[in-house]
Amino acid sequence: MGFKVAVVGATGNVGREMLNILEERGFPVGEVVALASRRSQGTEVSFGDRTLKVKALETYDFSDTDIALMSAGGNVSKEWSPKIGKQGCVVIDNSSAFRYDPEVPLIVPEVNPDAIEGFSKKNIIANPNCSTAQMLVALKPLHDAATIRRVVVSTYQSVSGAGKEGMDELFTQTRAVFVADPVEAKKFTKRIAFNVIPHIDVFMEDGTTKEEWKMVAETKKMLDPKIKVTATCVRVPVFIGHSEAVNLEFEKPITADEARDILREAPGCLVIDKHEDGGYITPIESAGEDATYISRIREDSTIDNGLNLWIVSDNLRKGAALNTVQIAELLVARGLIQPKQKAA
Repeated sequence: MGFKVAVVGATGNVGREMLNILEERGFPVGEVVALASRRSQGTEVSFGDRTLKVKALETYDFSDTDIALMSAGGNVSKEWSPKIGKQGCVVIDNSSAFRYDPEVPLIVPEVNPDAIEGFSKKNIIANPNCSTAQMLVALKPLHDAATIRRVVVSTYQSVSGAGKEGMDELFTQTRAVFVADPVEAKKFTKRIAFNVIPHIDVFMEDGTTKEEWKMVAETKKMLDPKIKVTATCVRVPVFIGHSEAVNLEFEKPITADEARDILREAPGCLVIDKHEDGGYITPIESAGEDATYISRIREDSTIDNGLNLWIVSDNLRKGAALNTVQIAELLVARGLIQPKQKAA
């Protein structure tokens, strides 16, 4: 007896990754349906060794579907997630549309699994921002051990965070540089090839960007409202994998060795931290992997109880598709949903 799962936005980077991960992890599906907008209707996507024809979201009936994995952008989610939820289908939404709604759980299974119990108010569960998700996987066990007071994070975010258009722009601009063609910036505000851009999402009144604000708000909602967080989010010319330089101030003493031991035992974490050439992780090694990697763990002598970390993860997986599927697995493991269609 399996669950009927719809992947909304199945033709996008994250939607395709969701289909891959459902199959890879052996999620108990009875049927998988690929959905997208009308213009993508009939497009074919892969699910294991099967090919699925994409159906139109606008005409799909969710009444016999158990779970909708939503990766179609905030505007689509705002319109459709409440309608889908009312049909008795649980929406796990990858956009920012419902992350800050107090009636919608915001979940990273390694961080705050118990918060999932509140999903039934709207039948919607939110997936956090990719940069927040990987950071909190590493911070949660350290917070449990020594209580984090303050977080200062600088991100180095890959272009895949901006979707297929972002990846295409980096490729096209890089080729243009090599053949001395004009370099056009369309998706990003400035040239991304051989450059870095300290601007992700829109600017807010106080000078922060929305991406930076998300990291602050989501950390407080999922980990601890008392934590102080300041972020600088930067787009870099990397195809897949977000990196973060994180400075932490704790209430209680904690050494680098203690942190290393804690993180080695923590779910979802993989410590690669040798004090030698190449003894650390970079984005290219994280691509296609599920773990949140932690390197460069060291004490910060400029503050009491301070640590520095380097955190890297595949943003399409743990930052998006993998975390979404893990939330679905958590629903099933806790017996919070049952398949609507009984086995024949």
